[in-house]
Amino acid sequence: MSLKGKLVSEINIKCDGDVFHEILGNKPHHISSICPDKIQNVNIHEGEWGTVGSVNSWNITHDGKEKAVKEIVEEIDEEKKLIKKKIIEGDILEDYKSFYITTHVETKGENNLVTWIIEYEKKNANVPDPHTYMEFALNMTKHIETHHIK
Repeated sequence: MSLKGKLVSEINIKCDGDVFHEILGNKPHHISSICPDKIQNVNIHEGEWGTVGSVNSWNITHDGKEKAVKEIVEEIDEEKKLIKKKIIEGDILEDYKSFYITTHVETKGENNLVTWIIEYEKKNANVPDPHTYMEFALNMTKHIETHHIK
């Protein structure tokens, strides 16, 4: 049984894909006001918003529990609307040796597709695959969509 894995989910959104990418990349600190039940705050520790190498911390509610997560932005491709982040500290790393989150937004007129990719390595075989984290990301996507189509 492999301890490494990859989850991929796609979700169509009705709001502007460029706006969605902008929020995740350059304005993640705005997400706490969009879905405060899931994200309590996002703070920057190093660098500037929307730059490779910046370090951000998130306080979230996942599976009914308050959790802290610190990430480093590893890659930003504005042309492809792709952002890759590595979790470097926090509650997620209690169960996983490594945890990467990538978002990619495809915009084609009114059809906007958001792809979430979670790549991970579990600490042991008893750790579940991170399906609840993927569900969290998809729910956050829907909150952002709803906020921007009002």
